[in-house]
Amino acid sequence: MAKASTSAFVCQACGAVHAKWAGRCEACGEWNTLIEEATSAPPGALKGEKTPTAKRGPKTEFIALNADVETPPRVVIGVEELDRVFGGGIVPSSATLIGGDPGIGKSTLLLQAAARLARNGVKTVYVSGEEAAAQIQERAKRLKVANSPVQLATETDLRRILAALKESNPGFVVIDSIQTVWSDALEAAPGSVAQVRACAQELVRWAKKSGAALVLVGHVTKEGTIAGPRVVEHMVDAVFYFEGERGHQFRILRAVKNRFGPTDEIGIFEMHALGLTPAKEPSALFLSNEAEPGGGTAVFAAMEGSRPVLAEVQALVAKSPFGTPRRSVIGFDSGRLAMIMAVLEARCGMNFAGMDVYLSVAGGYRINEPAGDLAAAAALLSSLSGNRVPPRSVFFGEIALSGAVRAAPRMDQRLKEAARLGFQRAYGPDSSPAADGGLTVTPIARLIALVDLLAPDAANA
Repeated sequence: MAKASTSAFVCQACGAVHAKWAGRCEACGEWNTLIEEATSAPPGALKGEKTPTAKRGPKTEFIALNADVETPPRVVIGVEELDRVFGGGIVPSSATLIGGDPGIGKSTLLLQAAARLARNGVKTVYVSGEEAAAQIQERAKRLKVANSPVQLATETDLRRILAALKESNPGFVVIDSIQTVWSDALEAAPGSVAQVRACAQELVRWAKKSGAALVLVGHVTKEGTIAGPRVVEHMVDAVFYFEGERGHQFRILRAVKNRFGPTDEIGIFEMHALGLTPAKEPSALFLSNEAEPGGGTAVFAAMEGSRPVLAEVQALVAKSPFGTPRRSVIGFDSGRLAMIMAVLEARCGMNFAGMDVYLSVAGGYRINEPAGDLAAAAALLSSLSGNRVPPRSVFFGEIALSGAVRAAPRMDQRLKEAARLGFQRAYGPDSSPAADGGLTVTPIARLIALVDLLAPDAANA
């Protein structure tokens, strides 16, 4: 007897299901993303297997909240920056999703990690659905890891992948990428929402049962988020984004979700001919080599997880030749820049009318914390007035709408990093702690004090 087959229209951007086609998804607002998909089989159920609801097993057992549970041991990869992001090493029976732009270095990093684990005695499997085996072998030769005992496979059929994994019983598995894996239980095309969700569910379930550490590689959309349904991010234990600019030699692995470690940690790598290597001095990657930078430049003492990083903020304020001034931002939130400029105009008497404003963070670094407000304001004031900031100085602090400078977390670590790199002055909130190492801390309680320091003649002009 033939199976009853129904269909639904699924948004390829967010995974929302609609009963009929529409030009715009009501859930996420994206246009032309609804694709008709068959729903003859429940997600995650392969042909010939019983669905989870049909299985009969032992009853679920409950344990006390304060019961002694053994902490899962971590497997140290041996790559310092990678272990930092994972929280001290990868956890068995865990699933990790890594996303990034095409060509950013995801496959290179994971091949290096797989080779390091294989040399340390961990049985490792690398499954690729995008490249031929010869291409991966050629990359391994270029990275000088071809002699590592990594088991390599090129396959996209989920049934064959699971059968091979059950037979091999590895401890570390890389699937590159989840968008290329497909299941014959679904009639949807590979890469569709239904296929990605079902294949990810089966692979994660296998990892939890077998005790292997699973890493899934995911494509990203033009907005920079991992493509496919957000439910995949909920299935896995950790979600990392691999970021970087093609014109720069460094790459950043940023944790946005981690059930076994910190969620605000980053790992910084440098791209070389032999692959990705951990950065020895991360702050040096984002600072200018000039002894005395020109006007419109300020150094921000940032915090990325437990690591302090110094980044250079550059600004250019020039008279606009057009009726509508331009606002161009790279590496900084455009909304926060608009707020800083509004506070400077309303509370400090600065005038940005008819001015083009360009703000950029050097080295391709992206500032994600509000503590970067004071450095951005210092760069804007320096460019507007033509006065340089005091040499060898750093800035940090959040600007409130009232013009007050609010405290930033972990100020002592920011100051220690600035002093270690030879900076002599620090400008921060009024509650900034005293610093050692020859660093002078100047408290900035309100933004008008920074204006008096950098642009005393431009205010109220």
